[in-house]
Amino acid sequence: MCQHGLTFQGNTMVQRHDSTPAQRVQAVCQMRAHAGDYGLVTRLSRDLGVSRQTLYTWLEHGSSAMEAAFGPGPAAPTVTTALARPILTLLVEGHASVRGIQACLRATTGQQVSVGTISAVIREAHRRALAWMSTHAPPTSRAIALDEIYGRRRRGAYLNVVDLDSWAVWAAEGPLPVDTDTWTLVLWETQARGLRWHATVSDGAPAMQQACRVVDPDGQHGRDVWHLLHTCSQVQGRIDRVVASLEAQVATAQRYVARVAAGERPRGRQPVALEPTHAAQLTTARQTAQALRTLTGDLHALLEVVVLRPTGVVDAVTRQDDLDALLVLLGEVRDGAAAGQGAHLHSLHTTLTRALPAALAFVAGVERVQQDLHGVVGTAGLALLAWAWQRRGILGPGTEQVVAGLPEAWRQAARVLMTTWDGVARASSAVEGWHSIVRPHLAVHRTLSAGLLAVLAVWHNHRVFTRGAHRGASPLQLSGMAEAPSDWLVALGYPPPMPALAPAAAPAAPQVAMAA
Repeated sequence: MCQHGLTFQGNTMVQRHDSTPAQRVQAVCQMRAHAGDYGLVTRLSRDLGVSRQTLYTWLEHGSSAMEAAFGPGPAAPTVTTALARPILTLLVEGHASVRGIQACLRATTGQQVSVGTISAVIREAHRRALAWMSTHAPPTSRAIALDEIYGRRRRGAYLNVVDLDSWAVWAAEGPLPVDTDTWTLVLWETQARGLRWHATVSDGAPAMQQACRVVDPDGQHGRDVWHLLHTCSQVQGRIDRVVASLEAQVATAQRYVARVAAGERPRGRQPVALEPTHAAQLTTARQTAQALRTLTGDLHALLEVVVLRPTGVVDAVTRQDDLDALLVLLGEVRDGAAAGQGAHLHSLHTTLTRALPAALAFVAGVERVQQDLHGVVGTAGLALLAWAWQRRGILGPGTEQVVAGLPEAWRQAARVLMTTWDGVARASSAVEGWHSIVRPHLAVHRTLSAGLLAVLAVWHNHRVFTRGAHRGASPLQLSGMAEAPSDWLVALGYPPPMPALAPAAAPAAPQVAMAA
């Protein structure tokens, strides 16, 4: 028999039962197994030393626990399109977390939506977006940009393939290790989805370059020119800081001399600027900075799509000779640089020497078209077309507006030339723009799943540009998929919201003639 005693809860005396969990389980099992047997509850009450009401309470608790463990789970909440659309809009355009979405819905619409329901909606969107990305590809060959963006603490990266002309995202995978094998698998996967490309552009990372050579050994794989020019700008800043440091030493020396001339006690050691060699160092540092600035400007001009000079359009051979001469001059500037500048110039010289062949990958194709059409327009005509194309933003803004002002015999050749110049793949700005979309979501979620990346890519691909040269078109439409909807949620199978019904017009009040 169970031992029990009395205890108090507040001012009320209650009876405490010293039964064990095993005894309670056995009692509940016996009552469920022999339900309806006469005298069973009375016997258990006597043996355990508890009241009949306590036994019935145990039976109720035990039955509830068994139903919860073995009964069917709660029915899944019904998610309507009217609920899914605001949830996904807040996720993508509001950069909201799951609980942030819950708070926004409660504050703006008064809806009480559980975290589980919101998570279920997002998981279903992930599934649909991944299916969409695996079954859609542009109908024509594209120029693509490759790059990766690192996640939290650089534990893996998100690898992206973006269309250079339309800015459509064709692949977004991660987080994955950044190596040749991973990039190779990503490129093979995009090929399996139907993507075809004729040119790639990257920032020159070894893993991407090697993967491109493995997947497409005969293709055009270029180097982003803006990364090179940015590197030149960074080195220019370091060289200028050396000049500024030397000039600051001159100012310190002037204050030192002024104190001595006034008969005051000098502070600290004699400034290094009073040494005979300092003036020569400062002059050399200034000349080095100016020389680098000039060479950077020349490099910028030589990396343009069309290099136009008073003598005409520069051909590929002359362009290469000028770049070789620029590297020789940069080496001379490096060798004659002031202390503190040589190391930076050595690094820059090495970077440019290795990167320029890939940065000029686009030149061969442009040169071939220019040579083919040289017989139609001539040297002077080619220079005129290049001049007009460089100022197309003023004369156009479109190619047809520029071509309309040319002689009839030149127009077809001009269209081919300007289309070729417009389509040159030499910058990876498109993928950098995609990174600017991914970064806020990475800050909110810390880690982005493959499904969320696919949702963002589908949203971006269907989004219609509201300004700029592509205003009124989406990336998919610019990629040749003219039938693509402008609503990304429709593309994922979420119907558009029903238009709000206009309120019925109130009946006109009867006009009552007033007596004069």
